[in-house]
Amino acid sequence: MLEELKEANSYVVGKIKEKDELILELEEYARENNVPIVTKEVAEYLKFMVDINKTTNILEVGTAIGYSGILMARACEKYNGKLTTIEIDEVRYKEALENFKKAGLNNVNAIFGDATDEIKKLDEEFDFVFIDASKGHYREFFEDSYKLLKKDGIIFIDNIMFRGYLYKEYPKRFKTIVRKLDEFITYLYEEFGENFALLPFGDGIGLLKK
Repeated sequence: MLEELKEANSYVVGKIKEKDELILELEEYARENNVPIVTKEVAEYLKFMVDINKTTNILEVGTAIGYSGILMARACEKYNGKLTTIEIDEVRYKEALENFKKAGLNNVNAIFGDATDEIKKLDEEFDFVFIDASKGHYREFFEDSYKLLKKDGIIFIDNIMFRGYLYKEYPKRFKTIVRKLDEFITYLYEEFGENFALLPFGDGIGLLKK
């Protein structure tokens, strides 16, 4: 979470009264096991975006334990929508399958594999893409999924400002990731202009409309 917005984000999160037992269970599991999931305020915005755009076909790059996938799959159910989600970690993939089952979802196609390969195998159009996976491959994920995005479709990129390391001191081990993300953001602004927006909440969100 970006340091400057922690208090504001805490206030927002304090207003969100989650009642769904499975979602609460997954949030607790993620905290206890250090599983990266979207922050609560980003989760609310993600659901809102899926709903307001009457989304019917979603691609998620990075399933983890299925937390964000469940939120999106539920949000698009009312429009007879579906979710395709890709996860490279086999343990996380199996956990996600179990969580999708617990959620009673029948509109999820979960794929086990490397998204740098799996996205290229897809042969359908999506109206919403959510990217939250390996930061070093964000541009490749974006370029591959952009080809599958319908006109007026949205790409929602989470953690794009990577803990605020893009503008403050960072551990040397993250030098390559920070450079790639900074170059990626510059590319998005230069190539897509007013169709791209960078929002500094959560861990930074990038939004693009095709």
